Amino acid sequence: MSYEFVRPVWRTVRDRFQKSMSTLKSEELSLKLSDDSSSIGFMVRHNAEVEYMFAEWFFQKQAPEGLIYLTNGHSTDDSAFADLASLLAFSEASDNYLTSAMEELPAEAWDQPVTTPMGVSTPREALGRVLYHAGLHAGQISLIRKCAGQASRV
Repeated sequence: MSYEFVRPVWRTVRDRFQKSMSTLKSEELSLKLSDDSSSIGFMVRHNAEVEYMFAEWFFQKQAPEGLIYLTNGHSTDDSAFADLASLLAFSEASDNYLTSAMEELPAEAWDQPVTTPMGVSTPREALGRVLYHAGLHAGQISLIRKCAGQASRV
């Protein structure tokens, strides 16, 4: 297996995610369903950070120098996730980074188990996980926009 075989699926899901995020408005980034839940801005940043982690953990590409993970744990200060242009650029960069990592992974490595901080998976299985992850957060963001957005207009 190689990236050539998974490219259509990855591009479909990831392009849809990025397109959906590009419809966000700056004032929506701080929306959340409750005081103890994550904001939209946090989730956009978190999704991108996970893509960087997966590039490193499963696809043998070291994280970019200077990358700082801000979304490990619960969001306490959403000011770090308030710049829409920066979040969208970070999201696009993580997509490009993970894509290049998948492209560079040797075909024989796709089905070799890899031990990571989240357990053992093959890169092929990891691709399914990262696709699911993006879809999960896209749905959460959509729900927050609908529910919290309505509440903020009342």
